[in-house]
Amino acid sequence: MSDRADGDLADPDRDDADQPGQARPQAVLTREEWFARIEELCAEEGYFEPLGRRHHAYFHDDGPILLVTFESLDQILARDGQMPFGHDVALANGWSHLTIICEGETWFRDPAVWGYFDRLVDEAFFEDFDRVLFYGAGAGGYAACAFCVCAPGSSVLAISPRATLDPAVAGWDHRNPALRRLDFTTRYGYAPDMTEGASRVFVVYDPLMAENAMHAALFRAPWVTALPTRHFGDTIENTIRIMGLLPALLTAACENRLDTLTFARIWRARRRYAPYLRAILRKVDQAQRPKLALMICRSAVQRQAGPRFRRRLQDLEAHLGLPPSAPRADGEATPDRDGD
Repeated sequence: MSDRADGDLADPDRDDADQPGQARPQAVLTREEWFARIEELCAEEGYFEPLGRRHHAYFHDDGPILLVTFESLDQILARDGQMPFGHDVALANGWSHLTIICEGETWFRDPAVWGYFDRLVDEAFFEDFDRVLFYGAGAGGYAACAFCVCAPGSSVLAISPRATLDPAVAGWDHRNPALRRLDFTTRYGYAPDMTEGASRVFVVYDPLMAENAMHAALFRAPWVTALPTRHFGDTIENTIRIMGLLPALLTAACENRLDTLTFARIWRARRRYAPYLRAILRKVDQAQRPKLALMICRSAVQRQAGPRFRRRLQDLEAHLGLPPSAPRADGEATPDRDGD
């Protein structure tokens, strides 16, 4: 099994002019400076505390809805503004926010983290909020599912979560072999079982990526909704952030509006995302289907994609003996299928 799906969006030959989003920002604070800044920000409404040697809890109290996220310190320091992503979304919506921050590939498998969540349960912390949403991607997606058991009735939005790294259960997943030494058999271990008390769990994954699809299949329960996103591999969260869709998804989940139809409507934005269009165009080219490639290029051009698609459209029209396409006055694009 490969670590990426066929048609992965990590395209080293990409045309940056075709891709929305901003250049990756550079960190402006060191680790120690960042800790000092966060402690100062939390002085009035919240707290920042260490959880053992490799984890930290950041809590900001602002409203009756709580967003719980799981992020790595490296990701936070590399982000513009150097704040947890959940902080920005919560602040914009007037929500409270709890972020568990890890240093390194811990997968949040640390007795100090377990003890922290035990303490929150003992203090009835989650009962103070009207609604609670757990969110994470990858290792964070695993943690969101594993720790949502502490807040019965909560919702979960997990991107590419793994059910476990225990080789006795997921021995077919050969990624990250060094991490198999982590304990996934005791407290908060098997993520699918830990979601039993949740009201709704949304699992976003790429069904073309075998390992992630197999992990997603382990989340089998009436309260779980699978949301497949083909052709994105391990880039789903990054893609959603670049397209600016994650706040809308989190808001819909927090407001109990997220379902398969709502997700499909939000996810249609991918049709304007050049790396996605290039990925499906590559697959069509490999299948030697020039007429379908023509439809994709026409759709991309009508959605104002970059010059690469316009040049390819001209080549395909010449190859198929077709007249040049005229731009549509109404800007309507050729429809594509949500399953693509």
